[in-house]
Amino acid sequence: MARTKATTKPKPDYNDPLHISNEMAALDRKDYEYYDKLDDEQKKKFTPYLMLRWGSCVEGNQEAAQYYAVAMNEFANQNFWEINRHKKLQWMACCAASPGIGKQRHYWLGAAKKTSVDPLKKFIMEQFPSTKLSEIDLLIQQNSAEAILEWLQQHGLDNKMLTKILS
Repeated sequence: MARTKATTKPKPDYNDPLHISNEMAALDRKDYEYYDKLDDEQKKKFTPYLMLRWGSCVEGNQEAAQYYAVAMNEFANQNFWEINRHKKLQWMACCAASPGIGKQRHYWLGAAKKTSVDPLKKFIMEQFPSTKLSEIDLLIQQNSAEAILEWLQQHGLDNKMLTKILS
């Protein structure tokens, strides 16, 4: 069996105008002409969605962080997908969100992770689909473990299911 050479990640080119640090610096200085300065190949690779995600989060000053989050939503996020065929317009909307207070340290805002619902809450939600999770939490808090066990048994659950739900 032939050994394959391990692939290594290419080193980032910090001079590349499409490097995220350069894009965020242009956003922070409200460089509305930034997109026009890109060549045709760079314009194809430019991803406004990244500007939206990176641009909405800054480290350090809490007031600036709050401003960026709210402003990015107000200026760019609300109609972002309606203008998805117009990268320059998306870029300009992101620039409009910048307060123009100098370069900031931006970071990636990842998607929210799914939270798992414990089996007891899930079972109750299946029995009462229109019930809010906060109401289910209150129901569980206000009833003893014995009362909940009795209610589950009345629904015909065997010991295996009871163990799974109550564990």
